[in-house]
Amino acid sequence: MIDSKMLVLVVEDEPKLAQVLLDYLSANNYATTWLADGREVVKYFSDRPAHEQPDLVLLDLMLPGRDGLEVCKDIRKISNVPIIMITARVEEIDRLIGLEIGADDYICKPFSPREVMARIKVILRRIPHPEEGVSTPSTALTHLQLDESRFEARYHNQLLELTPAEFRLLKTLADAPGRVFQRDQLINHVYDDQRIITDRTIDSHIKNLRRKMSLISPEDVIRSIYGVGYKLEL
Repeated sequence: MIDSKMLVLVVEDEPKLAQVLLDYLSANNYATTWLADGREVVKYFSDRPAHEQPDLVLLDLMLPGRDGLEVCKDIRKISNVPIIMITARVEEIDRLIGLEIGADDYICKPFSPREVMARIKVILRRIPHPEEGVSTPSTALTHLQLDESRFEARYHNQLLELTPAEFRLLKTLADAPGRVFQRDQLINHVYDDQRIITDRTIDSHIKNLRRKMSLISPEDVIRSIYGVGYKLEL
């Protein structure tokens, strides 16, 4: 059953499209908020206490005031909320740029609202909710601790600010340190809804993980195995 308290922020400048999304979200028992200007998003986050923050953001790429890529960067500076970007620009470079700055998923126009709802449900199912009393054993290695029940990652006792996709990818590697994972295996762990994801998407996530971990420690613990995939060595 969907938690009726979950809030989805829709950032879309086309009123008719926004209304369709809002109607479908409401029909699926989500609370909703709509913003039409990219410049309003950061203020929306900063004006609300933690318990009133959105659980997910539907973010259009082409927005007045501030485009979706810039807005995504702004959000990632203050929040790890899941972000699904909506775009009519289907070029792979746009997809990769979006993933590199922290987007969790892409949906290309034209789309079915039912597809959007399905994507939302998949992402929100992956995020544990402490109020449900779920307690999942943590992954604990010498310098890395991953607590799935809190969706929290610590590296050398410092908090890693990870997106949901990055957390799932790192946990997959950390659950079997030393094991080499092929890219398609990592895709299956990070995205379980059979969407079409390229190897370069995983490479982008790995690049982000390395960058964030390097800010804490210079050691490169995610090793590339040429022609095969990746492994974690701690």
